[in-house]
Amino acid sequence: MNEWPDGWTDNRDDRHGRGSAGAQPEGARTMRHVQRGPAPAQPPSHPPRPTQAPAGIPQQYGQPGYDSGYNTGQVYGSPQGPGGPGGSGGRTGGGPPSARPGSSPAAAPDWRRRIKIGSIVLASALVVTTICTYFWADSKMRREVDLSKVIERPKEGDCTTYLIVGSDSREGMTAEEKKKLHTGSAEGKRTDSMMILAACGSGNTMVSLPRDSDVEIPSFVGSESGKTFPAKGRHTKLNAAYAEDGPELLVRTVEFNTGLRIDHYAEIGFAGFANIVDALGGVELDIPKGFKDKKSGADFQAGKQTLNGEQALAFVRTRYAFAESDLARTKNQQKFLAALANQAATPSTILNPFDLYPTLGAGLDTLIVDQDMGLWDLGQMFFAMKGISGGDGTSMNIPISGSRGGNLLWDKAKVRQLVQQIQNDQKVTVTGN
Repeated sequence: MNEWPDGWTDNRDDRHGRGSAGAQPEGARTMRHVQRGPAPAQPPSHPPRPTQAPAGIPQQYGQPGYDSGYNTGQVYGSPQGPGGPGGSGGRTGGGPPSARPGSSPAAAPDWRRRIKIGSIVLASALVVTTICTYFWADSKMRREVDLSKVIERPKEGDCTTYLIVGSDSREGMTAEEKKKLHTGSAEGKRTDSMMILAACGSGNTMVSLPRDSDVEIPSFVGSESGKTFPAKGRHTKLNAAYAEDGPELLVRTVEFNTGLRIDHYAEIGFAGFANIVDALGGVELDIPKGFKDKKSGADFQAGKQTLNGEQALAFVRTRYAFAESDLARTKNQQKFLAALANQAATPSTILNPFDLYPTLGAGLDTLIVDQDMGLWDLGQMFFAMKGISGGDGTSMNIPISGSRGGNLLWDKAKVRQLVQQIQNDQKVTVTGN
């Protein structure tokens, strides 16, 4: 009896290929073989794509050709990457294009890092240049004064003292420069100005010593001969001590007549003084009253003005335009030196080798110092003078009590009190002329 529905038979051979109702799937179709030549081996430019199964047959997990996408880190539905939605190498959703194998996107320059490195290199170069300039200048200083030759010296005090001397040395000057600076052509050199600078914790003090000061020449040892010259009670003008045996006798005479020990000596000639002023681009000064002097070449109007080297030298040398010639000149010298130091002892000059080098080079040829004085001590001297111009200290002439034979007599009582205050680093209360 046939239990199958109409049109069905139990002939199992006839059921194959009869639609999806068949008990077995349709067999694989035989494809026509196409013979092709060997293709050159090339590395795949894209990850392998899933193998498509024949139409009508679903792929199964684990069957060859199936790729879930997880083995390469690729997730179906991703808007980018080859083989993803949108076709091979396509992209959807606005995602960035895939980079080709072996290539990398160009990195944007890190300007912050470049600026930082450039700043460090520039700062290092400036520091090295400044240090080299200091060492160069220190090696060029003329340490020609030997204070160890000075005998019978006073005790050391609490302050650092400098004897600052402006000489009329014309060393290295041409005939044209002598004419321009109104220096004349006298041979040798003499002291044109002298002052003591005391750098103290209680305040700095600058004391001018008029070159016409009446002083006693004490016993001394000749700087060149080494011979001892006994004291004879001889009185003369202070600048005669320098003319007689140079800086060592001048220091000895100042120490003997004041009782104050001199720690350092600094001397500069006409040319060096003028060159330093020019190297700084001039020095601004407020002149309260105009004056003229044919001998020095001075011709100034009242008011604030910037003096060049030639004008500055004329200003500090003028004496015949004033009633009290020597005392008035020393006051002008103090005023100008304080202004000079105020302009020179600034970070913009000291830390900038392009300003420091020409400034130091301008005065080194005629700057003479003692053997123990270094560039650091010279800098301290300028800063002490700058402090005075800023109101941190006192500038004065040494106290005068009268005159004798054209020489100025010191007020010995006031001088003794002044020296005691400096030695003990006390605030100076003594006043001068």
